[in-house]
Amino acid sequence: MSELTAWDKVCLARLSARPTTLEYIECIFSSFIELHGDRAFGDDKAIVGGLALLDDMPVTVIGNQKGRNTKENIERNFGMANPEGYRKALRLMKEAEKFHRPIITFVDTPGAFCGIGAEERGEAESIAKNIMEMTNLKTPIISIVIGEGSSGGALGIGVGDRIYMLENSIYSVLSPEGFATILWKDSARAQEAANMMKITAEDLYKFEIIDGIIPEVNGGAHNSKEETAQKIKEVLLKSIQELNKKSVKELQDERYEKYRKIGRRM
Repeated sequence: MSELTAWDKVCLARLSARPTTLEYIECIFSSFIELHGDRAFGDDKAIVGGLALLDDMPVTVIGNQKGRNTKENIERNFGMANPEGYRKALRLMKEAEKFHRPIITFVDTPGAFCGIGAEERGEAESIAKNIMEMTNLKTPIISIVIGEGSSGGALGIGVGDRIYMLENSIYSVLSPEGFATILWKDSARAQEAANMMKITAEDLYKFEIIDGIIPEVNGGAHNSKEETAQKIKEVLLKSIQELNKKSVKELQDERYEKYRKIGRRM
């Protein structure tokens, strides 16, 4: 693993050139069919999802989607989902459960969107419901943090039987800027906060919050998205093979115990 500081990894995780969910989907899966809408309000482009083949295995893929430039980020709301995004994700997860398809989620968001409309439409309730439902789904769930994994915005699609992080991704209860603002009333101390928060893959693996770290090429995943995607694919195939051997009850019981243990460590 690299000797980068936590703040270095925050900067890499936020890099605009870093591969997005849709890019990884293109590299890892075939026959991807994107599905839209929550059947209640609309389609949230900050979360993408649909059906795909992992080799010859049908799976459901869901992930936060950022943009490459200002125009795309405005369209994707900078990867910050509204309630309808989480409801779309849950709709796809329930469909996957019905047809016994493994669920794969890619986490990359600075947090859920905190606008007035989002609050009026039930942002907190939609995230809480996703967390509750994901703990009981009767199909394997694998979650991979590919960039930023911040706050409830990440947890809304991040509950899994296996959780992995790319080497230069981050996973935390809030952003370093938010931490610094709350603790010191000074967001300019974000770099100091990042180095205190234990948000790197190495930290979280040591604390047994995640199940593994996926290495990146020198300099970061953006230097070879194909190589990084291949490493992700290897992890996915191995994990699904292991999880498919378990009964539904074993999956649910082990998932429950996993998050009970994480809760006690927090």
